[in-house]
Amino acid sequence: MAVDYTVIVVYLAGMLAMGWWGMRRAKSKSEFLVAGRRLGPWMYSGTMAAIVLGGASTIGGVGLGYQYGLSGAWMVFTIGLGLLALSVFFSARIARLKVYTVSEMLDLRYGGRAGVISGVVMWAYTLMLAVTSTIAYATIFDVLFDMNRTLAIILGGSIVVAYSTLGGMWSITLTDMVQFVVKTIGVLLLLLPIAVVKAGGFGEMRAKLPTEYFDPLGIGGETIFTYVLIYTFGMLIGQDIWQRVFTARSDKVARYGGTVAGTYCLVYAIAGAVIGTAAKVMYPKLPSADAAFATIVKDELPMGVRGLVLAAALAAVMSTSSGALIACATVANNDIWSRLRGAAGPESEGHDEVKGNRAFILIMGVAVIVIAIALNDVVEALTVAYNLLVGGLLVPILGGLLWRRGTAPGALAAVAVGGLSVIGLMWGYGILATEPVYYGLLTSLAVYVVVSLATRPTDAAVLAAWRERLAGRDATEPRAPAAV
Repeated sequence: MAVDYTVIVVYLAGMLAMGWWGMRRAKSKSEFLVAGRRLGPWMYSGTMAAIVLGGASTIGGVGLGYQYGLSGAWMVFTIGLGLLALSVFFSARIARLKVYTVSEMLDLRYGGRAGVISGVVMWAYTLMLAVTSTIAYATIFDVLFDMNRTLAIILGGSIVVAYSTLGGMWSITLTDMVQFVVKTIGVLLLLLPIAVVKAGGFGEMRAKLPTEYFDPLGIGGETIFTYVLIYTFGMLIGQDIWQRVFTARSDKVARYGGTVAGTYCLVYAIAGAVIGTAAKVMYPKLPSADAAFATIVKDELPMGVRGLVLAAALAAVMSTSSGALIACATVANNDIWSRLRGAAGPESEGHDEVKGNRAFILIMGVAVIVIAIALNDVVEALTVAYNLLVGGLLVPILGGLLWRRGTAPGALAAVAVGGLSVIGLMWGYGILATEPVYYGLLTSLAVYVVVSLATRPTDAAVLAAWRERLAGRDATEPRAPAAV
């Protein structure tokens, strides 16, 4: 394993080096939180694909392929569909707003009264997303070094916290580009063809597995619908995703670069399902479907290649973890803390704001590591996060973008009632049940419509300012040179 260890160590050292380099570029709030809003199409596409394809998409996607065959691609496929929908229908308008958080968008649209409560919901979502990504380090480092779970979480989490704290979004963007390349080579170009060949080719796979393994809908219609509701809609409104949209240098980059990234996700989804199906042929009785990725990598790949593919899995986890961490810290600082202490006002670019956001990333990073060590059930934590996000925030966000008659009281009621309904229903039905997000979303929609129609329309001046921002005619930040 010496060669594999060398590959991993060099990769991790490179992540820290890019964090240091990013620190030299992040001299303002805009540079630190959204990379100066100047990413070009190639860098934007790579980083967007990197953040949405995390450990769940890689290790979990292969596991679903092992369990259900080709229809196991649906989870990651719906993530790609969500990114495509965001890019085609909403990203241009989002990029033109020139804000830093989803809650700022809600304040602009509804007149400045939706920020704190929506910020708390979004903070809880990004925190749990960062925690679940951090927990995944334990699986990878256990395969690599037979390392204790707690030590693995501390090691992996500390590296992500270090480079994220140093350079903010610039460091994360640079590391995500490397992670995108490593994932493409490791999973698509190496592991996929090797797994199919080792399994005897598609003909042998068909001969040895039940026919339902090759049924595109074999995982079940209800499961697919739930994936669409949680992941496709979740992609439309998550702070971690929107914060990447804010990095695009133009609305065209946001639209077309995101479309490329979404298409890449669809290919990645199919690749993971095929790898899992091949693993089922080679290892029909694994104790856990999620062990399929690590098993096939450990037993079937030659040295060096094995290290690169494990680095790809590590890259997948790190990209999601770092993106969720900076999103969590941005929301905590800009949407919650600054408002609670009464300091939410016009932004002032400068070193002090960079220091403040850097401090919040460090604090949130330490909290994420501590919670990850204490928490065992990744699936439950992630389910709670997405249920709160979709049940509480989907309606007021999309309503604000699509329905002129929506009002601030309607938005606040939708967030509160939708979020509380999801929590109560999870208590009654169970965390992993599908009913909480279904009923919570319907409740949020009903309350939003009824309260909005029962209250005074949003002030005409607020709507006029909102339309100006959507049209990109209130660009408050100076343009910086483009980055490709």
